[in-house]
Amino acid sequence: MDKMHKEILFPRDVIARRVQEIASQISDDYNGRELIVIGILKGAFIFMADLIRALSIPCKVDFVRVASYGAGSESSGKAVLTKDIETSIKGRDILIVEDIIDTGVTLTYLVNWLKERNPQSLKVCAFLDKRKRRKISFEADYVGFTIDDGFVVGYGLDFNEQARFLPEVYIIKQ
Repeated sequence: MDKMHKEILFPRDVIARRVQEIASQISDDYNGRELIVIGILKGAFIFMADLIRALSIPCKVDFVRVASYGAGSESSGKAVLTKDIETSIKGRDILIVEDIIDTGVTLTYLVNWLKERNPQSLKVCAFLDKRKRRKISFEADYVGFTIDDGFVVGYGLDFNEQARFLPEVYIIKQ
């Protein structure tokens, strides 16, 4: 990671402003209701923490873990649930929070799996949307930023568990 050249794609002030905008929209959409926010580990935890702190509505928090990358930079094309939620979502308003939509495989799998538990509503909020890499058509309800193809790190996003701690989002230049 240290030997790779990286360039800032989104500085922390731009990220903070966009997170606040999304949180305001979500708060308006769910005004008067309690939301259950389900983060997808590990990448979404920083975005999710900032997002829920910016909400003006009550929420409960849970996490799932769905693996589709392994140790590389390419999706395996197959999603595997490795950590289940601990909260009953039947009849509840659910917001899934994801770090990045890439191929669409992970979120399609997770949305279908959660719908089987009969939530009242289910929406998806993604920090980044990389549309050019879709293998399965998928549209999030809330998106922080849409990006072109390229590998990004920082603000929770990693490469082989490295660089999650960076407060900005960087694109890796090879």
